[in-house]
Amino acid sequence: MEVTINYNGQAVAVEVTLEVYEFLDRADHKTENLFHEQRRHWDGREFDEYIAFTEGVDVYSETPEEYLCRMETLHELMAVLDTCTEAQRRRFLLYALDGLSLAEIGVLCGCSKVAVYQSVEAVRKKFINFFENRLNE
Repeated sequence: MEVTINYNGQAVAVEVTLEVYEFLDRADHKTENLFHEQRRHWDGREFDEYIAFTEGVDVYSETPEEYLCRMETLHELMAVLDTCTEAQRRRFLLYALDGLSLAEIGVLCGCSKVAVYQSVEAVRKKFINFFENRLNE
């Protein structure tokens, strides 16, 4: 097969085998696909979540009212946790925030899984009572 290639800006006709022709044809397709891809990303960057987040919308900024509500909620939660024993508080936080299983907490604290369950349930009931009372006010 005869193929025309550009060499130093001049077109040169060359006789090649079928395998070489297929390879060059695939290379041309790849080059064309890359060209189309570059046209889609005209500024040279890949589209990703960072660009969409930083340039697509304004950066989120908490309002003073939202901050105040968040801090009040935090203080209420800490007030409930202050009514718990140290063991209950530790086990509950390991369960709720760190996502550990009851068995894993039992190993860390040196107690049974049932003791951990009872501690977590006691704290959970305190939270339920606290928020039920807040709704009734």
